[in-house]
Amino acid sequence: MSANSQERLRVEEHLADLRKRIIYTLVAFGVLFAAGLAFVSRLYDFFVRPLTRQGYHLVVISPGEVIMVYFAMAAIVGIGLTLPFALYQLWRFVAPGLTARERRYTVRLIPVSLLMFACGVCFAWFFIFPTVLSFLLRLSAQHFQVMMRADAYFSFLTNICLPFGFIFELPIVVVFLTRIGIVTPGLLRRWRRYAYLVCVILGVLISPPELVSHLSVVLPMIALYELSIGLSVVVKRRRDEEQHRAEAVRA
Repeated sequence: MSANSQERLRVEEHLADLRKRIIYTLVAFGVLFAAGLAFVSRLYDFFVRPLTRQGYHLVVISPGEVIMVYFAMAAIVGIGLTLPFALYQLWRFVAPGLTARERRYTVRLIPVSLLMFACGVCFAWFFIFPTVLSFLLRLSAQHFQVMMRADAYFSFLTNICLPFGFIFELPIVVVFLTRIGIVTPGLLRRWRRYAYLVCVILGVLISPPELVSHLSVVLPMIALYELSIGLSVVVKRRRDEEQHRAEAVRA
């Protein structure tokens, strides 16, 4: 068999494996999505609790809108619960191309990344979202009769909570990039002033125009960046020690 044929065969095998992993993930999402629809009433009570505590209720303006709202709630739950399985399938796909040490390293990162994502979403749900929602409702009630559409509320909730899940992944991304040599602690320190500026801009944009609200968003983001620098230092030190030991063995 020629080299081109072998290369084409390997590519076809990788594509077949990728297709299998994607199908597994979609099936898992479909099952969890259906489970979310089965418990949609309880999910609705949970998601609208920050609104009902302040005496407001959601409205729909078309018969089909309620179906879209139910689907949105089930999709939020399905995506959140499918994420661990999807990451595992991704690891299974890339694992054959990794060394034994890299496989052990990535396996340890997966549960930590899931934990950080959950922490980010929970932080937004319990602290940021209620604060922003309460401020906007008070502001609107000064001059308007507040009637909130259901689809607009769930879109607003998703746009607030999901980004924080990804923001909390920053330390994990930095650890991985440091491990493979793309990022160094020195580089992160040189970027610190720009990173702080980005944190302030994002915090001001997504929080109400109050100092306490701004600080409640900006300070955790800055703390995450500083944590990323500390983790980068530790990972780089370990990587350098492993390289020195490997060089000593070869010598």
